[in-house]
Amino acid sequence: MDQVQNISILDYTYPLEDGQIAAYGLPQRDLSRLLIWKNGEITDERFVNLPNYLPEQSMLVFNNTQVIKARLFFKKLTGAKIEIFCLEPLNPIDYSQSFAQTECCRWKCIIGNLKKWKDEILEQQLTIGGKRVLFKAQKIRQLPNNTSEIEFTWDNPLLNFAELLESAGNIPIPPYLNRESETIDLASYQTVYSSIKGSVAAPTAGLHFTPAVIKGIQNKNIDCKELTLHVGAGTFQPVKAETIGGHEMHAEHFILSKTFIAELASFTGEIIAVGTTSVRTLESIYFIGCKVIEDPTLKPDQLTIGQWEPYKLQQLIYSRQEAFKALSDYLTNNKLTKLTSSTSIIIVPGYDFKVIGGMVTNFHQPQSTLLLLIAAFLGDEWKRIYAHALKNNYRFLSYGDSNLYLK
Repeated sequence: MDQVQNISILDYTYPLEDGQIAAYGLPQRDLSRLLIWKNGEITDERFVNLPNYLPEQSMLVFNNTQVIKARLFFKKLTGAKIEIFCLEPLNPIDYSQSFAQTECCRWKCIIGNLKKWKDEILEQQLTIGGKRVLFKAQKIRQLPNNTSEIEFTWDNPLLNFAELLESAGNIPIPPYLNRESETIDLASYQTVYSSIKGSVAAPTAGLHFTPAVIKGIQNKNIDCKELTLHVGAGTFQPVKAETIGGHEMHAEHFILSKTFIAELASFTGEIIAVGTTSVRTLESIYFIGCKVIEDPTLKPDQLTIGQWEPYKLQQLIYSRQEAFKALSDYLTNNKLTKLTSSTSIIIVPGYDFKVIGGMVTNFHQPQSTLLLLIAAFLGDEWKRIYAHALKNNYRFLSYGDSNLYLK
């Protein structure tokens, strides 16, 4: 594991000019370009033709998380503007329960202009669907990594927290777009299949899909399945350490149904992940299954994966079917209909993929953990792929073009 932790982040960079970063999505999502890499061969295509390149009898796994309007702005009496960026719920800790609250909830947040906000309670008057409500924010305590615990309260029990965010919040587009969010982002920064609220960033590999493309995939008898991983702001966190061992990976929460895990246990074809979030989730639940095989007495809240845990467990020789069956049986024995957990897994060169045989993804930032994940799958081929994309004017990052990588 020392060899993995000593990876220098400076070895995973490439020259990316501002003009190569897509500031907006295309009006027609599936007309994005698609770079296909298979067994060392590069093909230039359009995303609309993706179904033609997926292996027969494979499974495509989507992340159905939905981006919330996580950026709130309050004004102090002095006129100072305070931004509250909601990251994840603290009380209640369950996303759906937090969104359903009608009086109060607490979230972990990043505060913009924190020095200007002392101890006063911030408030704003809103009218939502003809209902007036006084919306308040109070700073409770400082948390690690420059975050704060914030308590939100409001005086109209006819409104829940989800409705308050929907009315008062702003969609949190990536900071590297260097612009404020616009009305167009409400639709374009959301996948067409998003359904479970909770992300503060889109699983952007899915932004290219349209109902027509999905139908084309299903017509080829390729299974389309869904999981939920709520993407955190940590996905944009730069690696500041010289070596990857000095980088603290963020945790992200995910949910998979027992039915889906049972299907994974019996599936023998190629599993292709749509996006790095699906990759991280699928690889994490393999190791959770291994942990259950090793110790069936684990409690549900122990079914998490730490940053470096997979590298300690990689010597385990269980097949993915064995791991998923053990996990499915564990859920049955514990009368659970779904796995609700979190992962801090960091996938870097030296990682041995246990589940996926391919992925759909975008082009990622230089010196990012997402680029390291790509390099873990492709080896040094990532350099040739990115050089080809730069030379051929592909559009980069969240609103940019797409890739399909197949071994």
